[in-house]
Amino acid sequence: MTHSISTAPFIINEPDGTHSMCVLVDGIRCAGCIANIERTLKEQADIVSARVNFSTRRLKIIWRGGANLADTWVSLVQGLGFRTMPYDPAVSEAADTREEKFLLKCLAVAGFASGNLMLFSIPLWTSDSVEMTAATRSMFQWVQAFIAMPAIIYCGLPFYKSAWAALKEYRTNMDVPISVAVVLATAMSLFETYNHGEHAYFDSGVMLLFFLLIGRYLDARARGQARSAAKDLLHMMQGFATVLHSDGRHERVALGNIETGMILVVAAGEKIGADGEVITGVSEIDTSLITGETLPQTAIVGSKLFAGTLNIAAPLTMRVTQNADQSLLAEIIRLMETAEQSQAKYVTIADQISSWYTPAVHALAAITFLGWLWFGGAPWQVALLYAATVLIITCPCALGLAVPVVQVLATGKLMRMGVLIKSGSALERLATITHVVLDKTGTLTLGHPELVDAAQYSQSQLQLAASVAVHSKHPLSRAVCRAYSGALLPVEHVQEIAGQGLQAGYNGHTIRLGKAGWSGAADVVHVNDHALELWLYDGDTAPLRFAFTDALREDAAQVVQKLQSSGLTLTMLSGDRPKAVNVAAQAVGITNALAHVSPVEKSQYLQTLAHNGAHVLMVGDGLNDAPSLAAAQVSMSPASAADIAQNAADIVFQGDKFAPVYTTWRIAKFSQVLVKQNFALAMLYNIVAIPLAMAGYVTPIIAAIAMSSSSIIVVLNALRLNIYEAK
Repeated sequence: MTHSISTAPFIINEPDGTHSMCVLVDGIRCAGCIANIERTLKEQADIVSARVNFSTRRLKIIWRGGANLADTWVSLVQGLGFRTMPYDPAVSEAADTREEKFLLKCLAVAGFASGNLMLFSIPLWTSDSVEMTAATRSMFQWVQAFIAMPAIIYCGLPFYKSAWAALKEYRTNMDVPISVAVVLATAMSLFETYNHGEHAYFDSGVMLLFFLLIGRYLDARARGQARSAAKDLLHMMQGFATVLHSDGRHERVALGNIETGMILVVAAGEKIGADGEVITGVSEIDTSLITGETLPQTAIVGSKLFAGTLNIAAPLTMRVTQNADQSLLAEIIRLMETAEQSQAKYVTIADQISSWYTPAVHALAAITFLGWLWFGGAPWQVALLYAATVLIITCPCALGLAVPVVQVLATGKLMRMGVLIKSGSALERLATITHVVLDKTGTLTLGHPELVDAAQYSQSQLQLAASVAVHSKHPLSRAVCRAYSGALLPVEHVQEIAGQGLQAGYNGHTIRLGKAGWSGAADVVHVNDHALELWLYDGDTAPLRFAFTDALREDAAQVVQKLQSSGLTLTMLSGDRPKAVNVAAQAVGITNALAHVSPVEKSQYLQTLAHNGAHVLMVGDGLNDAPSLAAAQVSMSPASAADIAQNAADIVFQGDKFAPVYTTWRIAKFSQVLVKQNFALAMLYNIVAIPLAMAGYVTPIIAAIAMSSSSIIVVLNALRLNIYEAK
């Protein structure tokens, strides 16, 4: 990466005055590599944050100071022996594909060589029972050497390159002990063959690489599967869109070059290229990426569209309201990657262990060699073989994979369900909750008021009300507009009076739509049904009342019952009127419900619960519930697509159903079970394997099989998340 990085477009000026950039880091082999990169960068005074993403190998750095410091940070990473380049999803995927293909070639060569070496090994293995001259043994050993040496040199390249890159920068990684073991075993075998000795292990060296490559290849494939969710989203940001220019000309433009204000033509069956709004046309949009709902949504003039969703039915013309890197899809990807790379407790533990793991492995191997040589009375060849076995079998791969694989799979699975995890520790905290505190409006209810019994109003009444209401974004005004689909009246001088309603002029009359007293309804007999309401006053007739209802989410009662039957304590806190709160609480089955609760009182209530030892999940709308969301141990929020970037919660779920609250909690609990199981498996493997290897009960081949198997078992255990269903 050259000095031009300081002016590269991928350096972002953050609102708080800091700078950030993302680069692709090649050569990462284990958690120790990640810990080394992050530790080196965080030692710099100007670095605010540095974290390597497990699934995409993206390094994100945030720093104070000038943009030209980017050169310094990149040089530090390169000085550790890693290659860096501007982050490009296509480049990342191509590099992963090349790595898998190369590993597969190495695996094929090692397998072919192992099969042939076996043929020449059988006479040597049976030489104790079959008379064999020294010359014959030497001939078989030299034939093995000519077969094994090219295979060992070629098939070991994935390990040698990584080890050399680390050693020349005076550091170690997991490939260093593997490479040292293979080189020692091979060198000893050549020495023995040249001196007509008996301790030649060419077949073991090649088979060792064969089994190591199986583990490395399966590990690469597993990482690829774990990256699939992020890759799918990144692919959606690639491609082209059709721009309609003011002179009527059409132009195909890369999605990354789309800018605010552009007019796009979206054909039926084409993905939406950017966030925007419809200016002409009516169609159906597949919004499952955003909402998790399979039913398409109708798009009309003024409807919001989001990048990555699919236009199903008819052509649309839209105006772009967000650049590609500021779109909702880009925000979702950032949220996913933030969650994957956040420092949860178990990630921190794994990183700390990996940081001293490799030095400890070399120390154990040296102790094994000297112990067998000095105290065990073994020949140096045997002592060296045992030391090499220790180097092979004590690998931190399983430990390094224990947490990240589960974390990536969990966030990816939830993302496909329309749930976005904004913090890597959120699932960890969610798994330990004992209490759930729920808001009512917009949480248990849909937050989309609907006009009650629209048929009772005449078309002229609805027309007048909608003609005024269309000028406001208030939920009740929008509900009036949804109830009327005809032509609107040309009202004039529309004003929105804060806290009161809308005022306009029509045919010389003053029209008001808003609160009862302000709209002239103070003396009208008020219906005490506790419904949401608007009053319409047109100057000639008595004020007209419009009543609204905010329906409960269709599965709210079922989800509440599941949470309670699972042993959680549920409470509803709402700022709404007591009757409305009690009706909603009874409908869903919550016995503890409090009304007229202010945001400050909600926060105090949660703080009291926490003081009494409760672990609280707060589920609120993320806007007026911000203090209570912050006070809870973990928070969730339903959010429309337009609000997602501003949402204050740890977890955001999309759609009109309440089920994601229960599903996310169950997946959180299961993911933590898997993390603990993976830690246990990794530690148990090392507790059992290391003493056996040091005692001389394990051959290099068995060590290679055991080491690869430990990583595979951890990955396979984590992959159980893909088939887990929350019940």
